[in-house]
Amino acid sequence: MGDACFSTQLIDGDGVFNVSGLDNFMKEVKLGECGLSYAVVSIMGPQSSGKSTLLNHLFGTSFREMDAFKGRSQTTKGIWLAKAQNIEPCTLVMDLEGTDGRERGEDDTAFEKQSALFALAVSDIVLINMWCHDIGREQAANKPLLKTVFQVMMRLFSPRKTTLLFVIRDKSKTPLENLEPILREDIQKIWDAVPKPHAHKETPLSEFFNVEVVALSSYEEKEELFKEQVSHLRDRFQHSIAPGGLAGDRRGVVPASGFSFSSQQFWKVIKENKDLDLPAHKVMVATVRCEEIGNEKVASFTADEEWQQFEEAIQHDYVPGFGKKLSNLLDRCLSEYDMEAIYFDEGVRTSKRQQLESKLLQLVNPAYQLLLGHLRTRTLEGFKESFGKALTKEGFAVASRDCTQTFLEQFDKGSEDAAIQQVKWDPSKVKDKLKRDIEAHVASVRAAKLSELCAKYEAQLTKALAEPVEALLDSASEDTWSAIRKLLQRETKAAISGLESALSAFELDEATEKELLVKLENHGRSVVESKAKEEAGRVLIRMKDRFSTLFSRDADSMPRMWTGKEDIKAITKTARSASMKLLATLAAIRLDEDGDDIENTLSIALVDTARPGTTDRSIQSFDPLASSSWERVPEEKTLISPVQCKSLWRQFKAETEYTVTQAIAAQEANKRNNNWLPPPWALAAMAILGFNEFMTLLKNPLYLGVIFVVFLVGKAIWVQLDIAAEFQNGFLPALLSLSTKFVPTIMNILKRLADEGQRPAAPERQREMELQQTNRPSYSNVMSAGSSSVTTIENGPEYSSPVAK
Repeated sequence: MGDACFSTQLIDGDGVFNVSGLDNFMKEVKLGECGLSYAVVSIMGPQSSGKSTLLNHLFGTSFREMDAFKGRSQTTKGIWLAKAQNIEPCTLVMDLEGTDGRERGEDDTAFEKQSALFALAVSDIVLINMWCHDIGREQAANKPLLKTVFQVMMRLFSPRKTTLLFVIRDKSKTPLENLEPILREDIQKIWDAVPKPHAHKETPLSEFFNVEVVALSSYEEKEELFKEQVSHLRDRFQHSIAPGGLAGDRRGVVPASGFSFSSQQFWKVIKENKDLDLPAHKVMVATVRCEEIGNEKVASFTADEEWQQFEEAIQHDYVPGFGKKLSNLLDRCLSEYDMEAIYFDEGVRTSKRQQLESKLLQLVNPAYQLLLGHLRTRTLEGFKESFGKALTKEGFAVASRDCTQTFLEQFDKGSEDAAIQQVKWDPSKVKDKLKRDIEAHVASVRAAKLSELCAKYEAQLTKALAEPVEALLDSASEDTWSAIRKLLQRETKAAISGLESALSAFELDEATEKELLVKLENHGRSVVESKAKEEAGRVLIRMKDRFSTLFSRDADSMPRMWTGKEDIKAITKTARSASMKLLATLAAIRLDEDGDDIENTLSIALVDTARPGTTDRSIQSFDPLASSSWERVPEEKTLISPVQCKSLWRQFKAETEYTVTQAIAAQEANKRNNNWLPPPWALAAMAILGFNEFMTLLKNPLYLGVIFVVFLVGKAIWVQLDIAAEFQNGFLPALLSLSTKFVPTIMNILKRLADEGQRPAAPERQREMELQQTNRPSYSNVMSAGSSSVTTIENGPEYSSPVAK
């Protein structure tokens, strides 16, 4: 079954190009799929010379033919286009309006020239229909038209190698062998007579045209023979573009998909009477069409479902096999472009392919960069996790070095997996950022680990120094600071040794390691200095505690019983000297072995001021504590200035004076209690003056018992009310105090007598001891007699305490 015949008017009689008709025609015949495998055949010749009839019999078309019974007139107007039936490859046939027609007139030859130029520009084979009897005539056989066309072609066209097939109609008895040389000679004469530009001065006719001649019998007189000859001619159009065919050596062919645009441009240029360079036009057509194909492929790639899924997945996480998958997508898109643009100009095709590839790569570049970002994030997270685990098994430096190398190599593998075959994008910037992130994380972990490590050894050093230093400062002996220095040196050395060993795993530079060790050493000194400052702030309390301990307890740490034999003055001096040594110890920080005279100065100024024999007025008038700094002691190492020591000592003496006074009073009371007999003179006076009363008592023993009971009750009341101590505060306050305590005291005595009556009576000496114990103030009452408070003065802390009067 033959192919369907499709036809359309390409250019109407007024020279208007039928764009929509041509586009529809191309879709119907599927011309765009032919590539370069198609041929264009056109026919030109005088009006009513049987051009349409020849084409219809030759190619099976259905062009309108002249009706001989209606007379000779113009049948074809403009240019018509049809598809030949059963011709391979696809062959387009153009039927041109006849020349020399009376309808256009003698002077209207513009369309003839334009259509002839158009036919030569777009056709691979041009049939020139001519009458046999016109051969040899100067003004026949389209010679004037050919002359004009050749001249324009020489000026405008580059060689395209169009085949000119002269069809001699109504052949006479003259053999073709005789007609052909004459025709070729005429064509050569036309070519030689055409003015040639310099570029084609020596160009032969064969560079532009292949000249072929064929003769046909009369259609009206010998129809069957005509059809037979046409059938043989038809065979020559089969595979006409193959080597050896009618158009086998054609050049500058426009791909079938660009035929519409190319034809429009040709006609536009011809209508505007502009120069026409066929290769330039070919480049123009290829540029436009390849660009259209490229845009179509970009749109197709963007709308591709696989790419959209791929792009969506990239937004959330790293996609393995990115490079290979994307390369396949790009390769498929470029291959489709190559298939559609293969027949266009190679230079233009290659250039537009590069542009297409560039557009596609620009389209996928954000996804590639995003993928590298995911890869960097994933690699960094993996590094952090692996690095944290590695730190539990090996040293810091080794772990960081090994993990860094491993995960950088992992990033390299991932970037290779993401590499696209069509381009060599450099992932070094992302890798450099990953390196910086890894280095920042390592530095952060290193800083945290070093801080943790230093804090650990600082805590150990603090624990090893704080309590021992506090105990040493509390003891306040001559060797206190020497012992503190030895302790500090020993513990600091041990801590530095441990820290130095732990730091070896970090492979720090010498300066950094030395800085950390010096910092630990300084921390040890700061602990001692801090503890010394803390103890110095509580020096008054420490001094009072030491004084109370030494004054109130004997060498066996037993509470003293003030029986009257103790040397209170010597005990007081000893206790105050010990307190003075504590003050001297806490007056300055002595971590360096620089000597000072603080203890001697305090001893002379505070303890030895009342020493017998110091009667030199000049010595007594000089006050060594009237200064704000110690000699040979820097200000930063001073804890208590000389002036502050003097103030503290004054406050210390005031707050401990009551304890000494109570001890003296207790000693005197004890002496009085032990000496119960009156003085000898009193006994003599009593014997002389109270003889009569004595005799009365002997005569009446009842009086003696009453007096004894009154004496015991009075003695108990005296002891319970502590009348002697009350009157020390003044007569009126004593009366007021005794009046409030008298009745409760009497009731207490009666209650105790009642209790004593219910148990065996104790010896009188035991009752007297109990009364003495009741009357004696306890040590705790003495120690709690005062309270201290701290105020601030210009040179440091000043200690003050109210003193009980």
